[in-house]
Amino acid sequence: MTASPPRRSRCPRCLRPDATCLCPAVRSVASQVQVLILMHPQEEHQAKGTARLLHLCLPASRLAVGETFAAQELARLLQEPWCDADARAPRHALLLYPPTPPDAQRPMPTPPPMPADWLSAPERLRLVLLDGTWRKSRKMLWANPLLQALPRLALHHVPASRYAIRKAHAPHQLSTLEATQQALRHLESANAGIAALGAAMQDFMARQQAYWPAAHWTMLNATDS
Repeated sequence: MTASPPRRSRCPRCLRPDATCLCPAVRSVASQVQVLILMHPQEEHQAKGTARLLHLCLPASRLAVGETFAAQELARLLQEPWCDADARAPRHALLLYPPTPPDAQRPMPTPPPMPADWLSAPERLRLVLLDGTWRKSRKMLWANPLLQALPRLALHHVPASRYAIRKAHAPHQLSTLEATQQALRHLESANAGIAALGAAMQDFMARQQAYWPAAHWTMLNATDS
């Protein structure tokens, strides 16, 4: 009988194997906007994913794993106070997601418009992210009607992704961390500290490079330059 290989030791903070621990790349970023990350289960142990790093960088964030959430659970994630100030003035949940084309197999209602006064009070916002591939995130949206009922924030005129270690189908398709950084820059334009998310991303990619074949990494960076 062949013995099972020993399990690799994992960091209790980032949940990654010790050899690829995310913690050295973390940069703490204070934000007025709270961030709720809803992670697809298949992303939870995805080595190239950036959502866990984003969560560790943002003290004002929460992360929940699932595809279809119970309505009561999702309502709690969207609405519950995270601090005393939230109890006095509840947050507005805002979904970071682009317009969705009609889909006869998975029809969804048109999302409500975002009230104009929300943008003038970032301290009242809770930005909701769906962490997964486009197909997975759209399924998450379809499976959770409470998400469909949220006003949306869509990114426009974004820079090309610098995320060379995971394939994107178009230059404007950003990683979860990159998309959140762009959204926070829009919502908190005076917050210079948000730039540290970019530094965390660069550090993360540099550390990942050590675990990729040199030729494959060179090819990826050549297409990204």
